[in-house]
Amino acid sequence: MISRIDLRGAALPEGSALRELLPRAEFDVEAALEKVRPVCEDVRHRGSRAVIEWGERFGDGTPAHLRVPRAEIEKARAALDPEVEAALVESIRRARLVHREQRRTDVTTQVVPGGTVTEKWVPVERVGLYVPGGRSVYPSSVVMNVVPAQEAGVEGIAVASPAQPEFGGLPHPTILAACALLGVDEVYAAGGAQAVAMFAYGTHGPEDPEGCRPVNLVTGPGNIYVAAAKRLLKGRIGIDAEAGPTEIAILADASADPVHVAADLISQAEHDPMAASVLVTDSPALAEATELELSRQVAATKHRAERVEPALAGRQSALVLVNDLADGLTVVDAYAAEHLEIQTADAAAVAARVRNAGAIFVGPWAPVSLGDYCAGSNHVLPTGGCACHSSGLSVQSFLRGIHIVDYSRDALAEVAHHVVTLAEAEDLPAHGAAVTARFEGQVPRA
Repeated sequence: MISRIDLRGAALPEGSALRELLPRAEFDVEAALEKVRPVCEDVRHRGSRAVIEWGERFGDGTPAHLRVPRAEIEKARAALDPEVEAALVESIRRARLVHREQRRTDVTTQVVPGGTVTEKWVPVERVGLYVPGGRSVYPSSVVMNVVPAQEAGVEGIAVASPAQPEFGGLPHPTILAACALLGVDEVYAAGGAQAVAMFAYGTHGPEDPEGCRPVNLVTGPGNIYVAAAKRLLKGRIGIDAEAGPTEIAILADASADPVHVAADLISQAEHDPMAASVLVTDSPALAEATELELSRQVAATKHRAERVEPALAGRQSALVLVNDLADGLTVVDAYAAEHLEIQTADAAAVAARVRNAGAIFVGPWAPVSLGDYCAGSNHVLPTGGCACHSSGLSVQSFLRGIHIVDYSRDALAEVAHHVVTLAEAEDLPAHGAAVTARFEGQVPRA
């Protein structure tokens, strides 16, 4: 059901050599670029009509209106199951608590008397938030995208989610209800690369007054074609990341409960046949017990045949045996998982030693699924090893730091000769002249 990789008995290789030994899903965004390029170009030239037609071609529903009428959003909220509503309200409350603390304050530094630099934090003006709608429905992704954008102070928030044939060409009603709970009423029935292109180029115009206005930034997870469209259009728009298949890595020792470990591996495998589930352990007994538990629990899992079994059997999933926890930490840092669980004795101390992970879940009572919904943390996280250089979605994702430089005449005069010297060293004399012109052509001396 799941392969084994045995790294015991010798020193671990370093750097890329170690990464090559670890399981990873094949996710060739570059190959998908040529497929999404004509889609994005068509949306650029034909706007909403192209968004709708490409959605139909890819099996989405046909929306009566690309922009979902406000009445449909409120209707979805009114019909929402009360227990689901209560869970979403609590998820929103906890996410706000965490993300509100991430707000940044402006800082002014006096460099010299009369000379200051202020770092001012300004939210992007308008964002497009993508919410997937393929195998599953993800109202939690609405929460995870919208809350940090709102807490950052973004004024214009638009959500796109694929049109669903079974819901009359509207996004899934639970998606719409989540938008209503968050006060978002600009929602588009659009998915895939065409939705990203809609955000990037806009479809609003005299002939389409209900069309989408261009955005500055696009965030949210999606399939390989969404990731490829983000890569293609990056520069015209900012992006959070090119999200790949979801991943869980668990670093565990003999103290871990194999029932918990197997359940957590399965919880990520049920997302997608390409989802990655990786256990790193120094305990052969735990590996054996986990394998037995996987067999038992998978048999009772809803999405066993179409998702869980292919994900666990794929090259992206494995049980990795290491000499000791120190080697285990080296392995999980090299893997740089989207989600990393620490199920060891003294888990908090072990977690403190981790350098590379999208999010870390400490101990037996913090499963990844808690973070997916109600921990207060964000579940839009870097995948594919990108956690070694990138962070998950946060309030900072929607802010720009602008430096404001304010110098008096005397403060400029005090440093003018250094500016001129460096300008001449770089063979950029006009840079120096821009300073000396302010002092009748003479370089002031300190």
